[in-house]
Amino acid sequence: MSNSQILSVREKIGYSLGDLAANLVFQTLITYLAYFYTDIYGLTSEDSSFIILTVGLIAAFSFNPLIGAIADRTNSRWGKFRPWVLWTSIPLGVISLLAFSTPEFSYKGKFIYAVITYTVLLFLYAANNLPYSALSGVITGDMKERNSMSSYRFVAVMVAQFFVQVFMYPIILKVGDGDKALGIETVMTYLAVIGTVMLLITFFTTKERIIPKPEQKSSLRDDVSDLTSNLPWVIMLCVTTLLFITLSMKGGAYLYYFENYVSEDALTLFIKPIISFLSLIGLNFFGEDPVSAGFGLFNAGGIIFMIIGISFSKGLADKYGKRDVFSAALFISTLFIAVFYFFNPKNLSYMFLSQVMHGFFYGLTIPLLWAMIADVADYSEWKNNRRATAIIFSAMMVGLKGGLSIGGALVASILGYYGYEPGIEQAANTLSGIKMLISIFPSVPFLFCVLLLLFYEIDKKMESKIEMDLKRNR
Repeated sequence: MSNSQILSVREKIGYSLGDLAANLVFQTLITYLAYFYTDIYGLTSEDSSFIILTVGLIAAFSFNPLIGAIADRTNSRWGKFRPWVLWTSIPLGVISLLAFSTPEFSYKGKFIYAVITYTVLLFLYAANNLPYSALSGVITGDMKERNSMSSYRFVAVMVAQFFVQVFMYPIILKVGDGDKALGIETVMTYLAVIGTVMLLITFFTTKERIIPKPEQKSSLRDDVSDLTSNLPWVIMLCVTTLLFITLSMKGGAYLYYFENYVSEDALTLFIKPIISFLSLIGLNFFGEDPVSAGFGLFNAGGIIFMIIGISFSKGLADKYGKRDVFSAALFISTLFIAVFYFFNPKNLSYMFLSQVMHGFFYGLTIPLLWAMIADVADYSEWKNNRRATAIIFSAMMVGLKGGLSIGGALVASILGYYGYEPGIEQAANTLSGIKMLISIFPSVPFLFCVLLLLFYEIDKKMESKIEMDLKRNR
């Protein structure tokens, strides 16, 4: 293995494609899973909530620790984590398609099919994405290179998010000719093929450079003991869980918001000049349906400004430290979520402005989360003289999957509580619940994250000390 800790642009891009592939799946789960189950697949809100929460929590607390423990003890000529990216690339693509298919079963059969396919999807996603994430902790030990790699990685995330949240719904309607079930199956077929190819590119373009000392031996009990005594890890676990509760909740509620709360007449007038301008420059991506076009443009504005925020993230983190930038940006982004509570159905200008401002400030935090988790792995090695990268990342994946499951289940359960029924004009109480789902409810977990980060001790000064000590020890 090469001793150089400096990464080529080719390797950074190759690594980032793995997250682009994973997020074609992940962003689809965040944005469409609850909507797919209730409005396309035909499950009740209660059954949808049950599947998303129960299967998600079982996956979070069993699959992720299991894969983490096995991956840390994997030894092959390709390294510890790269083989998992290779082995799971094709199966993950296949199950992604099956999980969003609509077979002609009875209601009970469809319920069982949904449970099985969602369970297998989460298992294969864990087996792929957990080692992939842990790979970032062993590609390089240089923290500035790690920040740079994270920026590449999360630009790729934004590309996947941009496609899923901006173009996917209009494409589903177009290729299905109004049949959403056929449309989403067709789109997922293409995404499965593209994602598989990208994961293979990640495998062939990356290297593992940080190798545990030959004399390092640790049991699973040692690894768990290291984790529970690692306060930065405990904080980041809680932060990760809370972050993805919010992302899943508001992301899963936006389509309901545009289909039921936003004034269609006001939306048509607002987006008309935007659509006309895009048509003039040859960007005819949106059809005649104002809801799908408005939904796509709304998400596009947020994602474009997220990418702009990402571009500033590395410089600010290098200057002020990851923790301080993350905390300040997250707090400001939360304000632009909460303000949606005050918008009436015709306040389109305010909605779009708040979305792009939230996108910019949240974008500053995006590359920092996983870079901070990699720092936690360094902190554990620095403190205990043992490195257990995957078990640390697996614990964070527990938080991610747990947050995704709780947030997605909250969308379905809150809609059910407020009396939501697909395909009808919603009552005033239901519309109020939908508005709360993208404003007040998702703001609370973000604010708790900001409070927790006050106790996170790895500031810029400690980052530098850990990096220098580990370089010397290695």
